[in-house]
Amino acid sequence: MNNVFSKLIAAATGVSERQVAATVGLLEEGCTIPFIARYRKEVTGTLDEVKVAAVSDSLEKLKEIEARKQTILKTIEEQGKLTPELKKRIDDSWDSTELEDIYLPYKPKRKTRAEVARQKGLEPLATFLMLQNPQADIDKKVKEFIDSEKGVNSAEEAIQGAQDIIAEQVSETEEARNIVRFNFKRDAVITSVKAKPKFKTEEEEQQWEDKAQKFRDYFEFSEKLAKCASHRLLAMRRGEAEGVLRISISGDDERCLDKLDRLFLRNSSKSAELVWDAVEDGFKRLIKPSIETEFANQSKELADKEAIRIFVKNLEQLLMAAPLGQKRVLALDPGFRTGCKLVILDAEGNLLHNEAIYPHPPKSERRAAGDKVWTLCKQYKIEAISIGNGTASRETEEFVKSLGLPDTIQVFVVSEDGASIYSASKVAREEFPDYDVTVRGAVSIGRRLMDPLAELVKIDPSSIGVGQYQKDVDQKALKHSLDQTVEMCVNKVGVNVNTASKHLLTYISGLGPAIAQNIVNYRAENGAFSSRKELLKVPKLGPKAFQQAAGFLRVSGSKQPLDNSAVHPESYAIVEKMAKDQKCTVADLMADKELRAKIDINQYVTDTVGLPTLQDIMQELDKPGRDPRQQLEAFSFSKDVKELEDVQPGMLLPGIITNVTDFGCFVDVGVHTKGLVHISELADHFVKDPASEVQLHQHVTVRVLNVDLKRQRMSLSMKGIE
Repeated sequence: MNNVFSKLIAAATGVSERQVAATVGLLEEGCTIPFIARYRKEVTGTLDEVKVAAVSDSLEKLKEIEARKQTILKTIEEQGKLTPELKKRIDDSWDSTELEDIYLPYKPKRKTRAEVARQKGLEPLATFLMLQNPQADIDKKVKEFIDSEKGVNSAEEAIQGAQDIIAEQVSETEEARNIVRFNFKRDAVITSVKAKPKFKTEEEEQQWEDKAQKFRDYFEFSEKLAKCASHRLLAMRRGEAEGVLRISISGDDERCLDKLDRLFLRNSSKSAELVWDAVEDGFKRLIKPSIETEFANQSKELADKEAIRIFVKNLEQLLMAAPLGQKRVLALDPGFRTGCKLVILDAEGNLLHNEAIYPHPPKSERRAAGDKVWTLCKQYKIEAISIGNGTASRETEEFVKSLGLPDTIQVFVVSEDGASIYSASKVAREEFPDYDVTVRGAVSIGRRLMDPLAELVKIDPSSIGVGQYQKDVDQKALKHSLDQTVEMCVNKVGVNVNTASKHLLTYISGLGPAIAQNIVNYRAENGAFSSRKELLKVPKLGPKAFQQAAGFLRVSGSKQPLDNSAVHPESYAIVEKMAKDQKCTVADLMADKELRAKIDINQYVTDTVGLPTLQDIMQELDKPGRDPRQQLEAFSFSKDVKELEDVQPGMLLPGIITNVTDFGCFVDVGVHTKGLVHISELADHFVKDPASEVQLHQHVTVRVLNVDLKRQRMSLSMKGIE
């Protein structure tokens, strides 16, 4: 790998150059991030998946810059202007902004005012004026360029053309651009004002005003750009996109012009005065708008990065939420008028039965609905009930709990976010072609309780609703980060190759959609896999894909007990030697803690296998195939509070955190409206990042600060609460 790349990536990620070189080498070989982080610790110096991903992302950015350099060099060379000095400057630059500044004078342009002036032969006059010679006879010199055939009919036109050329030259001068850029970095202010569109009717105006109210905090808003928080900037940009706000970014014009004066003016001659007019024009017409756009893009990029960071953190917590496990589940998608859609799922999540019950108004068939739930619970030996948290959720939960079902049947309320997206998706239609969206939605609610990860991978992560302004950020960057997060979570947990859906298998290291489908097809044709080795019979799953995937795929019931663990097949020989040395089988070693305690792992260190891998193996032998996710806990809302009107300031209420943002977190207290715990109310101590204090689905107790019935909002606090 390029040594320059190693240095640059190391500086960007905080990883040593040796670790960078080793990691990049593995990535270039086609190894995946989960595989490298889990099974190549000796090579990378025990980098975790976050650091490996950072190295991978930095490498891709440098490759993009390298490709841009080649385009720039080719373009300048075709113009015959590529000097050795210029080539070296471009070769040495790895800053995108600097690179574009170097390229700017050579960049092919549309027909600018300066280009028109050059075609009229006025470039020598511009050069003459830039000399700012106090003794020069300007009028005499200008007359030389008046030529009606070239389109220069007067001295004023000649001077204006020369000034247009100077203005463009000034705007393409790196030092001038850096003066304005530095000023914006220090002094730039973002301003937001209410737009003033024209309306044909009063009704149109009222509709617009109603829409505009959610942005009223920004009708007259101004703040230093450097201090503008991600959520505020994205809110303003959304308001601008919806035509409600007008946004501008500005620096200190006076200070910029003063510094440009000192850069370009040499004296107070007449030619200097003409040059100054051109410099001022170049600043106002060319440099300033360009730098404004640059800072608008940069600030948006930084805001996107922060929003994506928060979304990724939330998504990881959502995907890694505690699973109920393989239990027989009755799932309910609550509703009033349309009733509650009820489905029965077996322990593998297969749909066994579905129908609708109507325990709530307007039908209020409470007794019949209760009898039906009792009957189905007995018939299918139900172990848990899963209720969606949407409309009629509280009422449905209370109805179920009032039935006096056996204590062995636990009742859970689960998030419905994205369930409607799934139920109408191609994935759902493929799974349940003979059922409508209501049945599919209820199935998703049940499966989310059993295994949130396995179900949520079927939904576009940006539709799950656990971030802020996810529709407003760079969608390509968002998708990259979210896909990477899903992949990390799936591989961290591992999957049963005989029960996993193709959607879950798709995210396994080294597989992808095509091989995942082939695994499902092979399973359907040949029955369950009996060993990891059998995976090599799957079409297109060759040795490389097997190497990357095997450790994350579990095969229960295999003759080789390690097939149902996270021990990679390449390490089976090590475990077999350990067992041999203890005069027992691998199964005995996995079952007997005392036998494992006798093992000195230092005796098994080799040139390729070090202590990190051996420690991982011992942990896995201790709890083979263990699920890193926490245990699921039941939760209940306050029985005294059902609607927002029931909530009063000062109340202490149990709640579940449903979203974490950079300005606080949202808590569901069971009243159909999520309350906000502002960052300043999260704890008795100062909180810089809410994600360091709270997490998604955390059970909390909150104090009500304020209730706004008109805007359907609640302000909550976690201060002073154990």
